[in-house]
Amino acid sequence: MNGPEIEQLVKLLAKLPGLGPRSARRAALQLLKKKDQLLRPLADALTNAAENVVSCHVCGNLDTADPCAVCADGRRDSGLVCVVEEVADLWAIERTAGFKGVYHVVGGTLSALDGRGPQDLNVAALVERCAAGGVREVVLALNATVEGQTTSHYIADRLKESPVQITRLAHGVPVGGELDYLDDGTLVAALKARRAV
Repeated sequence: MNGPEIEQLVKLLAKLPGLGPRSARRAALQLLKKKDQLLRPLADALTNAAENVVSCHVCGNLDTADPCAVCADGRRDSGLVCVVEEVADLWAIERTAGFKGVYHVVGGTLSALDGRGPQDLNVAALVERCAAGGVREVVLALNATVEGQTTSHYIADRLKESPVQITRLAHGVPVGGELDYLDDGTLVAALKARRAV
């Protein structure tokens, strides 16, 4: 129906998370309608990112510098390391401006179903980082899924010989949440993680 250039654009857009074939077609159409305002600047930004964005050798964050801006910031507490699954999780925590430590991206979770084992994750570098000294606490901020919890346990087990305190994010009732709308697992986690007022 369309030329091969348009079809390739649609196919590539459809590979992005959250975009199916129909959404990709609408996005492609919008880009093509507004070539000067959207398509050309997007193409330039993609080329610029492809040429300049690298993975930080310390934490795994994506930035135009190595080490990244977070690792290079002298105001950060390098003794406090927050372990996350993916760069998107790091960015989400950074958006809050509530964490003043540094990060370590493990690159996913353990999953036998997906064929992802310990060798596929960036855990060995975390163990080395802790063994080198200077790290006093590791905050496990992996998702509260079965795979995330399994990976957290694996990381805690790998770090048990290191002289670091291992903590995890709290689980339970979200701020502004109503008990009637929460699932049973969240309520149980909230009850187990209760603290004095």
